[in-house]
Amino acid sequence: MRLRVGAAGGLALASVALLVLATAALVTLPAAAQESAAARLVAPGVILRGVAFEAALEGAVEGTPELHAGGLVVRGERADDGWRFHDVRVTTTGRVRLDVFAGGAAVAHANVRALPGWVSVVPPLLAIAIALLTKQVVPALFAGLWVGAASLAGFTPRGVFAGMLDSFQVYVLGAVTSAAHAQIILFSFMIGGMVGILIKNGGMQGVVNIIVRWATSPRRGQVTTAILGLVIFFDDYANTLVVGNTMRQVTDRLRISREKLAYIVDSTAAPVSCVALVTTWIGYEVGLIGTAVERIPGLDMSAYSIFLNSIPYSFYPLLTIFFVLTVANLGRDFGPMYDAEARARTTGQVLAADADVDAAARGQADELTLKEGRPVRALNAILPIVVLIGAVLTGLYVTGSGDELRDIIGSADSYAALMWGSLLGVVVAAALTLAQRILTMSEVVDAWYAGLKSMLFAMIILVLAWSLSGVSEQLHTAEYLVSVLGDSLHPGVVPALVFVLASATAFATGSSWATMGILLPLVLPLVWAVLQAAEHGYAIHVLYSTVACVLAGAVLGDHCSPISDTTILSSMASGCDHVDHVRTQLPYALTVGTVATLFGSLPTGFDVPWWLCLPVAAAVLYAIVRWVGRPLPEPADGGGSA
Repeated sequence: MRLRVGAAGGLALASVALLVLATAALVTLPAAAQESAAARLVAPGVILRGVAFEAALEGAVEGTPELHAGGLVVRGERADDGWRFHDVRVTTTGRVRLDVFAGGAAVAHANVRALPGWVSVVPPLLAIAIALLTKQVVPALFAGLWVGAASLAGFTPRGVFAGMLDSFQVYVLGAVTSAAHAQIILFSFMIGGMVGILIKNGGMQGVVNIIVRWATSPRRGQVTTAILGLVIFFDDYANTLVVGNTMRQVTDRLRISREKLAYIVDSTAAPVSCVALVTTWIGYEVGLIGTAVERIPGLDMSAYSIFLNSIPYSFYPLLTIFFVLTVANLGRDFGPMYDAEARARTTGQVLAADADVDAAARGQADELTLKEGRPVRALNAILPIVVLIGAVLTGLYVTGSGDELRDIIGSADSYAALMWGSLLGVVVAAALTLAQRILTMSEVVDAWYAGLKSMLFAMIILVLAWSLSGVSEQLHTAEYLVSVLGDSLHPGVVPALVFVLASATAFATGSSWATMGILLPLVLPLVWAVLQAAEHGYAIHVLYSTVACVLAGAVLGDHCSPISDTTILSSMASGCDHVDHVRTQLPYALTVGTVATLFGSLPTGFDVPWWLCLPVAAAVLYAIVRWVGRPLPEPADGGGSA
């Protein structure tokens, strides 16, 4: 058919062109920067009323510059590339003009837009509420992302439309093009592909057959899963993906619900990674502590020494590991987890009837099932997994620096090591399969692709979660939560309050690492100032406890948040409906968090020794499981054992 374009067609094309140009004009810039040829003022494009922010003056000026923001005057501090203005605040909303004066003359200015503080928490809370109410994570995340982008662009018809476009073109694109995010995506895909090969070549079934010899009951199956989670301690992503994918067939056979599997996987990943002496978390944590310590006059301690001293005060991670093992050993559950476990035991349905899980993750897709007649050899799975773990550890050692092992691995490029390990794992799995002629080359590629596809939906959720986190960062969500607490604090309650603040921040932003990155540089100088100003003789342990509470609170908030990347990965690796995972894990995480606060962080702030608080808190948790938890019903058909 020949396309004819007449006057009407030309008008239509012109209209489309105008629409495209108008759309391009809607794109907003996130930062405000205006200046003269001599100096340039750089400030955030969007700020929050009453919440401190920083601005920078680039270029040379005469004398010490002063920034005028409404009635506030802030003197500049010398920096390498110009001047910095710290603790700038505005008391109004809407368009605000910032002026810089130096030598009696105006040298630069910038226009910013001030929003009420509560606006910054709306996008993540909206996403969380929609996810919990509708059990649809993708629309929930996009709704929160859209509202956040619209807040940055301005809540006008034009701003709302621009926010929708920016949601995809700016924030989703930014999440995907981040090198660290791309590495996680590639690593996850390769892990899924390796698992697909291990299933099709019979290796995974061989591992299952070996493990089942000891994991002959739901109790032993849960304990085995938890122990594997503790063994793979060096990285939470590797822990989650390897343990979840490896144990899924075992727990399905033992009638352990996917919700319980996801909980065990999630609760033995970050908790052990954030307190173990040699993990991929250590370099990041110690680096943040070191940055904060550099700004504290009078504190002469190394960052790693502060971290080591903080470990005994990390009550939530330590108690979470204890709680997981206690629940597994006693065979008792409560809340939504009890309902999920009772369903699995009595009916054999490891997933809820309305669970939203990919067919591959359910284990029902023919693409990821072992065909009859294929050999079942555990070595075909064990060797690739050993190569994966060994390559990751070797990669951490090679990319790290320092004289001691903990320093080397703590400073290593963990993402590069994970990518190397996953690639070598796939290569070894494919080579073993081809060498034994179990599968043809075409079948190996198909198996790898089938395993990769099982990760695709979760990766979409993960990218949206990262995008929402980016919007929350530009809306200064964490800074607003910090400002709500105020700075008039008693030294004894500082650790517990910091734990609650870190939990709320991680819950709202969905990122434990972002929470640590934002809060550690803020709260360490604050707690040191509080200690110096206190009339009582509070010891340095309050500082240690505060550091631990930032790390522990970040993990708790991560466990409770449906937009957390590690929570999403746990659901994905375990083949569990994501909202069901959050719904069943939430009461357990909050129980441990409450006990950790009341019997750990709070009393240690008032000089009660940690070695007394830790066993007391563990005893309280044991009593809760023993007396609140209910024993699970036995299956009528005798199932649930292997």
